[in-house]
Amino acid sequence: MELKYVQKIAEKLSLTLKQVTNIHDLHAEGATIPFMARYRKEATNNADEVAIGNVVEQINYFNELDKRKDTVIKTIDGLGKLTPELKDRIENCYDATELEDIYLPYKPKRKTRATQAIEKGLEPLAKILFEQGNEDPNAEAAKFITDQVKDNKEALQGARDIIAEWVAEHEQARNKVRQLFTETAVFTSKVLTSKKDEEEAQKYRDYFEFNEPLSESPSHRVLAIRRGEKEGYLVMDINIDKQTAVDELDRIFIKASNPNSTEVKKAIEDSFDRLLKSSIENEFRLVSKNKADEEAINVFTENLRQLLLASPLGSRKVLALDPGFRTGCKVVCLDAQGNLVYHGVIYPHPPQNEWSKSEAEIKFLVEKYGIEAIGVGNGTAGRETEQLVRGIDFGRPVSVFQVNESGASIYSASEVAREEFPDQDVTVRGAVSIGRRLLDPLSELVKIDPKSIGVGQYQHDVNQTKLKDALDRVVESAVNYVGVDVNTASKHLLLYVSGLNNTLAKNIVEYRAQNGAFKSRAELKKVPMMGPKTFEQCAGFLRISGAENPLDNSSVHPESYFVVEQMAKDLQASLEDLIKQSELRKKINKKQYISETIGEFTIADILKELEKPGRDPRAQIEEFRFDDTIKSIEDVKPGMTVPGIVTNITNFGAFVDIGVKQDGLVHISQLSNTFVSDPNQVVKLNQKVTVTVTEVDVARKRIALTMKDQQKSSGGGQQRRNEGTGGGNRPAGGGSKGQPKKQEPLNPFQAKLMELKKKFND
Repeated sequence: MELKYVQKIAEKLSLTLKQVTNIHDLHAEGATIPFMARYRKEATNNADEVAIGNVVEQINYFNELDKRKDTVIKTIDGLGKLTPELKDRIENCYDATELEDIYLPYKPKRKTRATQAIEKGLEPLAKILFEQGNEDPNAEAAKFITDQVKDNKEALQGARDIIAEWVAEHEQARNKVRQLFTETAVFTSKVLTSKKDEEEAQKYRDYFEFNEPLSESPSHRVLAIRRGEKEGYLVMDINIDKQTAVDELDRIFIKASNPNSTEVKKAIEDSFDRLLKSSIENEFRLVSKNKADEEAINVFTENLRQLLLASPLGSRKVLALDPGFRTGCKVVCLDAQGNLVYHGVIYPHPPQNEWSKSEAEIKFLVEKYGIEAIGVGNGTAGRETEQLVRGIDFGRPVSVFQVNESGASIYSASEVAREEFPDQDVTVRGAVSIGRRLLDPLSELVKIDPKSIGVGQYQHDVNQTKLKDALDRVVESAVNYVGVDVNTASKHLLLYVSGLNNTLAKNIVEYRAQNGAFKSRAELKKVPMMGPKTFEQCAGFLRISGAENPLDNSSVHPESYFVVEQMAKDLQASLEDLIKQSELRKKINKKQYISETIGEFTIADILKELEKPGRDPRAQIEEFRFDDTIKSIEDVKPGMTVPGIVTNITNFGAFVDIGVKQDGLVHISQLSNTFVSDPNQVVKLNQKVTVTVTEVDVARKRIALTMKDQQKSSGGGQQRRNEGTGGGNRPAGGGSKGQPKKQEPLNPFQAKLMELKKKFND
């Protein structure tokens, strides 16, 4: 990559030239982001995955920009209009928008009013008018009357069309209008009158007459209005004041005050109305969409990261229940490795009502298979089934957990599930997925398309390519952060290990099946297609439990084993002693082992890993119980303080499961007694919280909650209760921030809401 780009990236990301250069070189050699962040800290100066990912993103951006420059230069050169100055300007351009502005006058066009006028020979007249000399425009126009131009009026109109296109393609003019859009654009939406009374349109009623500054529009609002437009209920627009824009354009182009400049003024106004406004508005539609996409994808990826890194139960024998009423509750028993050892169905709920029989069956299975924990899916009949399980006396401790089953049905019908359980139907596969999620959420969730896990915001409205890339990076990051036991991992989990692809993951599983468990990391080199570079990328993230060399079950990379071995030798101890005895490790002089290839960061990581080699970095799982008095939304009353679990986090707040089918919303203003700019500062996915109910709307299936102190939050939970427009309380829209132009008198609730908003803003 050219030095000028390296300098730009370093400047934009506040990194050193050396950092950017090293990351670029490592990336070019095939190093993954997790590998660079974990095992090349000296080269990256301890940059984290986010910083490295940003550099890689910028590298890709400039690579694409270079390709576009080549196309632009070849096209202009082919027209015979490429001057040395123009070529130099293109080659030294760093911004894609600026490059397109430079290219615009030379870009091949479809037939326009301007090109038609040029074909009629009116370009010289346009130049005369544009110079704004003292010629009489009508007299000049008369000179251009031909078989194709019937009179002065047509000639002047054609000349103005040409000028309008010049104005629209003028860089300074475009930048001035962009500036006005950036500073003053207003984002508006209106309902299509013909659709206003349709039931489906009502979820967008907050946007029937809506406007606010575009710069203040949050991502969820932009995406909600765009969805409403796409579905045919709303008309969206982005506007600036026309007169202000035209005045600014006049300052650029008007050089005199005469009849010719009057013609130019007309062309400028026409250019804004017909060409410039729509062109720049489309840019800002795209810019606002991209920004909203980026924010929504960030919300999704952060939620997904937290879900993937949720606490695992570990290697325990579990019984899992996929609840249901009429069709019964699917029951499976899994061994400590997650293998299916039993499946069946019980019918404790209506219409069968076999409660006692179901209790006896579960108790029998727990005893027969030595079950240590029970996982209950949190879907339909989840609370009732949990009540059944908790009422059984097993005679010994058996933990009970509610398991988020979002996406389990997607998995059960997937090719992955059919491959794992070809002889079982979808109901059994779904129950197995619930049980395995309890054992290890990460290992199971990697088998499901992340979009189906249910922790996103507008995942179907954002750019799908960008979303997939971002989610894949998060899964890869989470898998490599935790590490993978190569002797138990599925092909689908191995697929996300640094350096591995589908073929290598498959080859590892097949080698394991043919040759038995891997006994060392070195044995991985025998796997077909496992070359030195791939081994370098993946080895540190793969664990060999029970290996002869204890470092094989740690995050210490094989390339650094010699350092640890030298440490042990210098202390006259074995590797096992070095790991077990903290007093020995305290005697190590770190500087003694720093070399050209092993730096201070690597030594620090090695010593940290030796304290607890192979330790799972995820938190320990905790048992949780909902309020036993709450089973449905009808049981929920304002003023109740109840336990809950955070199930989704958005830019405008957090959704909390309190044990009923509908999650409640804690608006961002209700997360804390102090100001909160980002909900992730206060809550995390799967976090256990205590909330107070402030409002219940049974008809609309909405519950408003607060996490503020009770004495300070009376009524406050009702703020912005209409932020969502999707089913239940899932985020799909946003309440209007700006006030409609025509506003009906406020009812008492609205008046109270406005008072609270004013206090909050103050």
